[in-house]
Amino acid sequence: MAMSEPTQPLAGAPAAAAKARTSFGILGAISLSHLLNDMIQSLILAIYPLLQAEFSLTFVQIGLITLTFQLASSLLQPVVGYWTDKYPMPWSLPVGMCFTLSGLVLLAMAGSFGGVLLAAALVGTGSSVFHPESSRVARMASGGRHGLAQSIFQVGGNFGSSLGPLLAAVIIAPYGKGNVAWFVLAALLAIVVLAQISRWYAAQHRIAKGKPKAITANPLPRNKVVLAVSVLLLLIFSKYFYMASISSYYTFYLMQKFGLSIQNAQLHLFAFLFAVAAGTVIGGPVGDKIGRKYVIWGSILGVAPFTLVLPLRHAVLDGDFNGDYRLYSRVGVFRHSGVCPGVAARTHRYGFRPVFRVCLRDGRPGRSGAGADCRPYQYLFSL
Repeated sequence: MAMSEPTQPLAGAPAAAAKARTSFGILGAISLSHLLNDMIQSLILAIYPLLQAEFSLTFVQIGLITLTFQLASSLLQPVVGYWTDKYPMPWSLPVGMCFTLSGLVLLAMAGSFGGVLLAAALVGTGSSVFHPESSRVARMASGGRHGLAQSIFQVGGNFGSSLGPLLAAVIIAPYGKGNVAWFVLAALLAIVVLAQISRWYAAQHRIAKGKPKAITANPLPRNKVVLAVSVLLLLIFSKYFYMASISSYYTFYLMQKFGLSIQNAQLHLFAFLFAVAAGTVIGGPVGDKIGRKYVIWGSILGVAPFTLVLPLRHAVLDGDFNGDYRLYSRVGVFRHSGVCPGVAARTHRYGFRPVFRVCLRDGRPGRSGAGADCRPYQYLFSL
């Protein structure tokens, strides 16, 4: 009887109790850390024009930088996720950010293309350690409100990605690559925040070890799970196929076609990435109201007309017209809670990074880069 009493609230807790257990302080902290992490990552994309000018890089070499970064940030993530699902490592969060900090310092001091590649690999390694465990923390702090927790977590990352180009235009572009070193302060702040989160995570892990392990049963038949995951992967494939080219080469396209300065092109990249972040905010309540399935399909198919018209529009309108309102958090919540419960860290990485960011966000820029060395970007974007 003594063993059965503590388990009763877990099985039949009312909604009010679940809400009371939601740790908004931890969710806010992990969202802030996600913002800082993804802001630092997006700096690499944002300063591509500076790197090209300083090291006389070809577009193939630009693609290799993206390839190196995504190999480090993508291939390691399912390994980290699989391992930490078995053996949670609370203190891996600040340790991973130390890799990111090292990459920033090296990027600011790099005097060769090889140094830039190594810096990109270090930043990518930090990301590969951060994302699986931070996703687990968001789920642990949700108090059962997984949709809310995932949305808060993803909003931080998406807004961080959009802030990178904006800050690069203000802090780095006018003064040179060396000013990347200022973003070490952001990495240090993230380490401090993640250290506090790790203490909470470790305490929760100790408490959980003393309780009976919950049985996570998937109510869906295996064939439905396979079908649902396959459709989600196909949708994500289409998303990153489009996002890869825009994120990596949009600045070069604007500079070549419209003669924009590096700073102005970075501001347009910020507008694009900000629209992605706005989609996360808008997608949550809209999906809850009309159904996540319709919103996910609409977010994928609805952007197609805008993509087709993009090469025909004027630069002034591109930034606003290119709003990619996608429901990243809705897809993530569906994958975590509805399709693959119980393996949060692993599915967070299997669903997104390794399959598509390696195959497309790495491979596509490499191929696009080779084409851009031979043909103008207007042709490639039209294609």
